[in-house]
Amino acid sequence: MGVVRFIKSFIPFTVSGYLARWSAALDRINKLEKRRIELSDHEIRKESLSLRYRIRSGEPAWGILPEAYSLVREAARRTINMRHFDVQILGGIAMFKRSIVEMQTGEGKTLTATLPIYLNALSGKGALLATVNDYLAKRDAELMQPIYNILGVKVGVIQTEMQPEQRRQAYNCDITYGTAKEFGFDFLRDRLLLRKIKEGEHDFIGAMLNDNFNNKLNNNGSGQTKNTNEEPVQREPFFALVDEADSILIDEASTPLVISALPTEDEKRDVECFKWSARNAGEFADEIDYKFDHEKKTITLTANGRAKVRALKKPEAMDGVGLFNIYEFIQRAIKVDREYRRDEHYVIRNGEVVIVDEFTGRLGEGRKWRDGIHQAVEARENVEVTVATGQAARVTVQDYFLRFDNLAGMTGTAAASKNELSKIYRCKVIPVPTNKPPKRVKLPTRIYATETAKWQGIVREIIELNAIGRPVLIGTRTIDKSLILSNALADAGIEHQVLNAYQIEAEAEIVAKAGEEGKVTVSTNMAGRGTDIKIPDKVVKLGGLHVICTEMHESARIDRQLIGRCGRQGDPGTYRQYLSLQDHLIEKAYGPKVAKKYKNYGLKHPHKSYGKKYLILFQKAQRKVEKNSFRNRKTMLYYEKERKKIQHAMGQDPYLDTPD
Repeated sequence: MGVVRFIKSFIPFTVSGYLARWSAALDRINKLEKRRIELSDHEIRKESLSLRYRIRSGEPAWGILPEAYSLVREAARRTINMRHFDVQILGGIAMFKRSIVEMQTGEGKTLTATLPIYLNALSGKGALLATVNDYLAKRDAELMQPIYNILGVKVGVIQTEMQPEQRRQAYNCDITYGTAKEFGFDFLRDRLLLRKIKEGEHDFIGAMLNDNFNNKLNNNGSGQTKNTNEEPVQREPFFALVDEADSILIDEASTPLVISALPTEDEKRDVECFKWSARNAGEFADEIDYKFDHEKKTITLTANGRAKVRALKKPEAMDGVGLFNIYEFIQRAIKVDREYRRDEHYVIRNGEVVIVDEFTGRLGEGRKWRDGIHQAVEARENVEVTVATGQAARVTVQDYFLRFDNLAGMTGTAAASKNELSKIYRCKVIPVPTNKPPKRVKLPTRIYATETAKWQGIVREIIELNAIGRPVLIGTRTIDKSLILSNALADAGIEHQVLNAYQIEAEAEIVAKAGEEGKVTVSTNMAGRGTDIKIPDKVVKLGGLHVICTEMHESARIDRQLIGRCGRQGDPGTYRQYLSLQDHLIEKAYGPKVAKKYKNYGLKHPHKSYGKKYLILFQKAQRKVEKNSFRNRKTMLYYEKERKKIQHAMGQDPYLDTPD
C-alpha cells in the first residue's frame, strides 16, 4: 500500500478514506488474477461451490470477497470477453458495503453489478437486482448469464406477464432480475395471500377438510406436496441491488404501488362526484371563484366560488354527499385543470391514464397519484374512473426497499442526493473514478427571450452539425416538447428519430444508434435509459456525440444524466444548454407572477443578449425546486412512519389496512 493511500485509510467516513481501505481488497483481487486464469472451467465452478460452502458454514462474506470477485472477473473475461476494470472492482466492493455507487454513464454498471450480486447470492437467501423496466431486466440477465452459468449460479427473471408459479421459480433462483414495480406488486400479493391463509386457519373444520383434500390431490408418493398458487412467491428480504438508484429510490419512491379492491357503494358515488366536478371545473375563474397558493399548490374556493357550487345542478347520484365534500371535489378538479397536462404528466393508453415519470420519461406502470388526483384526471379525460379508496394493498418503493438489511445501488448521478440517500436508506454515496479521463467539453449556454426563438436556435445548431456528419442527441423535458422539436426538424428537412413514452419498445435500438454518423435523436429525459451509445472511429474524428439540453430540468441530476451521454470512456464529446425566459422552471420556482414578468420582458426585448445574470436566475430556480421536492419527500416519509406506528399499535397491517 502506498504512503498516501495508507494515510487516507485512517481518515474515517470520507470517500477517500473508504476507497483507500477498500483498495487493499483490490490488491488481493489483482494478485489472485494470474492463478484464476490458469484454472479450467470445471475448476472455476469447483472454486465457486467451495465459496458457497464456506459462506453457508458461517464464514464472513467480507473475508471471501477477494476470492469471489477474482472468480467473477475471470468468469467474465472467458465467457463474454469483458474484464472488470479496477474502478469497477472498487464499485463492486462499495456496493457490498451498503453503498450507492455513482458511476458515470458508459462505465459499465451492468458488469459491475455481477460482483456484489454474486457474493450475496452465495448465501442461498436470494439476491434481487431491480431495474427500471422489463426489457432491461431481461436484457441484463441474458447478457450476464454466461458468467453466472460458469460459476454454478442460477438466474431468474421476473416479467410482467408471468404467472405465480413462474414467479416463484424465478425468486427461488440464486439471483433474480426484475423491476422495482414487479417486486413491489409481488410483495403485496404475497401479503394479501398470507392474510387469506391466516384467516382460513380460524375455520378449524374447513382447514382440516382442505388439508386432507390437498394431501390426497398433491401427494406425489414421496411424502412431498407440490407447490400451488396458494403459496407466497417471494422469499424473505435479504439483498437488493437497485439500478438507477436515484431514480427508483428518490424520484419514484413516493408514488405508491396499489392493488385495487372491489368498489363499495360509497366509492361508486364518488365516481359520479369526480365526473360532475370535471365537467364543471371550467366554470370557475382564478382570483374570483378560487385562490391558488403557488407554494403549497392548493386551491381554495372563495365565497363567490362556494355560492357557484351550491347553484350548479347536480345529478341524483350525488344525493347525500355533504356540501363540504362537494367543495373538495371541485377544488381538486380545478387543481387538475391547472397542474396536470396530457403528454407531459401522463398519457392515455388503452383507455387508461398512465403516469409519465418526469425524471425518466418512462411510463409509471401500476402507479397512481394519491388524494383523488388520479381519479380527477381520469374523469377529465373521460376514461373509466377508478375508485379512490378501493385499495386492497399499497406500498411505496421506499417502504419496500427499506425492508432489506442489505441494500445497494448504482447510478450515474447520486452525489447531489447523498444526504437524502444516507438519511432515508442508511446508504453511503461513493463516487467511483472513471476508467479513462473524460473529454467532455461544455459549450456556452444560450438564453433566448422566447421559447419560439429558442427552438429556432436549436434547429440551426442541429443543421450545422448534421451537415458535417456529427451525431446529435437532443433532450426534451416532456413528450409534447419532443413533438414540437420533431415537427420543426421535419420542416427543416432533417431526418431524425424520436424517443419518448410512446416508443418504449424501440428505445434500446434508437439509443444504441444515436452515436452513428449523421444521426439526430430527439428524446425525453435520458435518465435510466440503460443502453450504451457506441461512437464509431469516424465520429470520434469529427468530435464525437453532441448533446443539446433544450431546457433546465427540475433536478440537476437529470441534466447530468443527459450530458453524460457524450464523452464516455475517453471518447470526445460536447454539450450545450439552451434556455428561454418562457421556460417552465421559472414559474415552477418563483410562481406565475414572477414568470409573467420575465415573459413580458422577453417579449419587449426579443433581440437582447441574455448572459450570466440570467443563467444564475435559472440555477437558483433549479436549486429552489430541488429543495422543495426534498422537503415534500421528507414530509411524506414522516407521515408514512407515523401512520405505520398507529396501525401497528392498533394491530393493523400497514400495507393492507391503509386508507388512500
